[in-house]
Amino acid sequence: MNQIFHPSMNTIARASIFALGLIAAAIAVGFYFFVQSPYMTQVDVAREQPVPFSHRHHVDELGIDCRYCHTSVEDEAFAGIPPTHTCMTCHSQIHTGSEMLEPVRASYRTGVPLKWTRVHDLSDFVYFNHSIHVNKGIGCETCHGPVNEMPLAYKSETMFMAWCLECHRAPEKFIRPQEEIYTFGWDPEDQGELAAESQQALGAELVAEYNIETGRLDDCSICHR
Repeated sequence: MNQIFHPSMNTIARASIFALGLIAAAIAVGFYFFVQSPYMTQVDVAREQPVPFSHRHHVDELGIDCRYCHTSVEDEAFAGIPPTHTCMTCHSQIHTGSEMLEPVRASYRTGVPLKWTRVHDLSDFVYFNHSIHVNKGIGCETCHGPVNEMPLAYKSETMFMAWCLECHRAPEKFIRPQEEIYTFGWDPEDQGELAAESQQALGAELVAEYNIETGRLDDCSICHR
């Protein structure tokens, strides 16, 4: 029987298979980096808001505590978005003619709430409770990043499951004393009497003190209900 294909076709076939493999690998790597990119995760991307609220000004410069606006963070799953009358507690007295704050004044006059854009918007299949994290020693900046330095709010972490599990599987790396929950830039080695303790050592003590059941923190049902 005559040979249909030239022997060189064997080399071409092997090269084609190898090239297809490289293309498939490149597509997979490209897709991975695309999913991790700020375009998809919105990490470090400031979200447009009805009023350009600056956490840096209110938190760092004026010293307003997180709980003044996010009133339910210690008691409920949702930290709470401040109603307009909270803003007007101050802005009925200061910057009363600011054009930038007109949407706030209009909301107060009409009773129609401002429609803030959520920066940290988890999927519907994820359950997250702020109160349990705050009461077990997780600081605001652990998840929300250096909010006190943000002129406009943005996500500093992906909020991917792998990122959550990093803490759930080793909470001692992140837990801090209750009195430091709302402190930004906190470091156990810079805190006077705690200076001799590393985060790992202090965290291990706090895990025991706060009765954190480390053996079941990565149970699927905790976040997916």
